[in-house]
Amino acid sequence: MDESVQKENGWVRMEVSRIRIDERRGEQVVVLKERDGTRFLPIIIGISEITAIKMKLSGIEPPRPLTHDLLKNTLAQLGATLQRVVISKLEFNTFFATLVLQTKDGQLKEVDARPSDSIAIALRAEAPIFVTEEVLKQVASSYEL
Repeated sequence: MDESVQKENGWVRMEVSRIRIDERRGEQVVVLKERDGTRFLPIIIGISEITAIKMKLSGIEPPRPLTHDLLKNTLAQLGATLQRVVISKLEFNTFFATLVLQTKDGQLKEVDARPSDSIAIALRAEAPIFVTEEVLKQVASSYEL
């Protein structure tokens, strides 16, 4: 993707930095790190999504496709590709994300999705993950590892 498009849309490229489990609060947190910077974005997610992300990061291949593998495989069979994930909004402590798909005829389609599922799918599809500058400003500066 053209870097000018990222800046024009206010997107910041992120990478999965780590996964944290808070035993006291019973929460699983995936932490995204700014690819070319120092900001972090923590997102509380469910146990099944954390497991799916950890499996992919660890190189563990399940004997049968998990849900995120199924979606990736379905897209491939339909000739579509995941171009990127954009975490675009934070409302009432809930993050919103969009899967940006390219169809086999080149059209871009946006699909509303949870960030946790989006990250798990992006890792499988080797697609970039972006967060809007607005969301980063709302959350990232106050987070410490």
